[in-house]
Amino acid sequence: MSHVGVPRGTVRKRRSLALLTTGVLTIPVLAGCSSGSEETSRGVPQDIAPAAREAVADGSTATWAVDALPATFNAFQADADSATTRITGALLPTLFPMDKSGQPKLNPDYLESAKVIEREPKQVVLYKLNQQAVWSDGREIGAPDFVAQWRALRGKDSAFWTARNSGYERIEKIERGADDLQVRVTFAKPYADWRSLFSPLYPKEITGSPDAFNDGARTALKNTAGPFVLKSMSKSKGTVTLARNPRWWGDKAKLDTLVFRAVAAKDRTQALADGTVDVADIDAGTADRITLARRDRGSNGQPLAHGPGSEITPAQALRSWAQAHGSDEEAAEIAQAAREKNRKAVVAYATEQKALRDFAVRKSLEPAYTQLALNGESGPLADDRVRRAVARALDRQELAQTVLGPLGLPAKPLGSHLALAGQPGYKDGSGALGEQNTKEAQALLADAGWTRGGAAEPPKDTKAGSEAEKKGDGGKDGEEDKDAKTEKTEKSETEKSEKDGKKAEEDSTEDSADSAAERKKADQASADRDSEDSAASRDEGLYIVGEDNKPGAPAPATVGSASAVHVLAPARTAAAQGTVLLRQAGALGEGGAVAATDKQPGGAAGAYAPVGTAAPAPAAAKGQLGKDGKTLALRFVLPSGPGSQSLRSVGDKIAVMLEKIGIGTEITKVPDESYFKDHVASGAYDLALYSWPATAYPATDGRPIYAKPEPATDGSLLVEQNYTRVGTDHIDQLFDKAAGELDEKAARELMKQADARIWAAAGSIPLFQRPQLVAVDKKLANVGAFGFAAPRYQDIGFKNRQAAGSPADRKK
Repeated sequence: MSHVGVPRGTVRKRRSLALLTTGVLTIPVLAGCSSGSEETSRGVPQDIAPAAREAVADGSTATWAVDALPATFNAFQADADSATTRITGALLPTLFPMDKSGQPKLNPDYLESAKVIEREPKQVVLYKLNQQAVWSDGREIGAPDFVAQWRALRGKDSAFWTARNSGYERIEKIERGADDLQVRVTFAKPYADWRSLFSPLYPKEITGSPDAFNDGARTALKNTAGPFVLKSMSKSKGTVTLARNPRWWGDKAKLDTLVFRAVAAKDRTQALADGTVDVADIDAGTADRITLARRDRGSNGQPLAHGPGSEITPAQALRSWAQAHGSDEEAAEIAQAAREKNRKAVVAYATEQKALRDFAVRKSLEPAYTQLALNGESGPLADDRVRRAVARALDRQELAQTVLGPLGLPAKPLGSHLALAGQPGYKDGSGALGEQNTKEAQALLADAGWTRGGAAEPPKDTKAGSEAEKKGDGGKDGEEDKDAKTEKTEKSETEKSEKDGKKAEEDSTEDSADSAAERKKADQASADRDSEDSAASRDEGLYIVGEDNKPGAPAPATVGSASAVHVLAPARTAAAQGTVLLRQAGALGEGGAVAATDKQPGGAAGAYAPVGTAAPAPAAAKGQLGKDGKTLALRFVLPSGPGSQSLRSVGDKIAVMLEKIGIGTEITKVPDESYFKDHVASGAYDLALYSWPATAYPATDGRPIYAKPEPATDGSLLVEQNYTRVGTDHIDQLFDKAAGELDEKAARELMKQADARIWAAAGSIPLFQRPQLVAVDKKLANVGAFGFAAPRYQDIGFKNRQAAGSPADRKK
């Protein structure tokens, strides 16, 4: 199941641009910056119900849920997605699939050997192919297939509609070796990640011409070389059906057919219960239902203690019965209808639960991680001190526990941008940034000029923006003068706030008159802003209770509550149903109670009221920092879909953590389908949560994620996949050096150095490795939560003596 915040097409061709952030910043001293060691990192094992091939029956059909039918079967095109990767893995050669530890491992089904045979004067790799390896039309796999794919992907012919795939442009020539089973590849310049090339490998009939490459593999693959062949694709049924490859030379596939069915995330529980799928990535809610179903197996027909109707007390049930049988005919009719509706829901739920007993939940950690992105292009986060303050405010252990703890998975924060725990080269480099420390975070903000009274101060006679922008505009001297004048005041305020919050609120007798004047000026400015916002509300025909600022403007502060304001976007088209909107925006709990962070004077943020409703009086900022008359408030964009609840929970906790150091957040929840494209990729955010897939080739795949953005001719930034716009020349140089380093140990050391500097830049803060939950028919073996490893499709099947009883088979 795909997750919001993961870029579509996570194959390496696109990851060369990635979803992490970069930007210009100052790199602190990195000596002793690592808090962990490569030798002690341990990954979570895969959970696939392993079974020896002799214990798996031959025959039958298994159905695997995917998010949608693939837009293309060409994995090197821009619209390739997770379904493309999943399906082509069973159809085409992968020369070096990842193993359980996240390392590339030679695939003996296709290669007898592959190694660097020359380093000077140029790098030469010799592939020796398995002599039995053939395409499904009977032709041998050989050098012509390698040559055609290289020419299609090297980037010299724009007629091939391909996403960039690093490495092919480094190849100088490809030749036949001593015989037809040898392929000799010569590189123009050294390439450490040569194992990443030619996977998947397409036949020359697909890659040999632009027309065939662009259109020949979008909806069909006539020639394949895997344990399965493509039998059919039905858009009306939403299925892709694979059949055994009769020319497959390796271990025979256990299944007769393997069906991939498009099932939306919200429909997976129903699909499992109906028996239309045997394998499906699921969320925590569905996993809980399967666990409860198996627990209730011995209930002997007793009513379930969960699900519809379980919350009805005996007194409520008696009252409902009395109303349904009372003398008031109208009330009785309503009560009877409600009872019948509840009865049907209980029966349907119980039926689903009974069917879900046949499934098990396979758990591991997905080869992907979730990170907090900080957009350093403009605004407060353009200052590296503010970014580091945000990072130092986060309790990453608490955030990991929020997501992984309830699932029984190890809740340990991730310590690297370029490797996951258990992979070779993993080392916790977070020490380059520093551990969570509220006082240090506050000191960084004070050094950047954000103070308790800064929101009430008139703008200084300097340009707004990052420190780098000010220096670039010739404001360096002015900034130094301002720091000299305010250093004592800021130090005093910081000391008082650390000693006692109450004492910080009290004014001295000598300053009382000045403070009263400042408060009067601030109140007048606030009243002026309220007048402008009221006019804007009249123009739009509605007013949002507790939320006077437009989306993107600084969030209004509240007294004694969190500074996070929940906004449901787009507000302009939202229905005027306050309770429904609040629940969608996450402001209401399951029982309808307003969340603690949303209790504000005048109503909960996000609730709509008719034109003319009096706006609540703005509360005075208490604890929120400001600078030059502006409060320190960040736009926090989160997805609003039902499958993104864990991201929203993490976002809410981050907002509370930031409030403790004086940073306000405006949480905007947007539709899943527009979250990445319209907000993350476009840079319309300050803070965002999204994920990146793991890679065995960090020098190749990590560079575009962290590359320093370059200015384009039109004045914009070329960011590749570095959506936080934070990077440095030194980081780029380390990636480039590692990509050409053929000594694996030396290359890993370079990547550790790069990771330490990425931490110090504070554009991307890794939080945790994502959970992987997969529902699998209990009778299926060798499939489930694979972790790092690629599936061995030929080993998947039903255990002996039970193959015919799969739920999917019962529907056929």
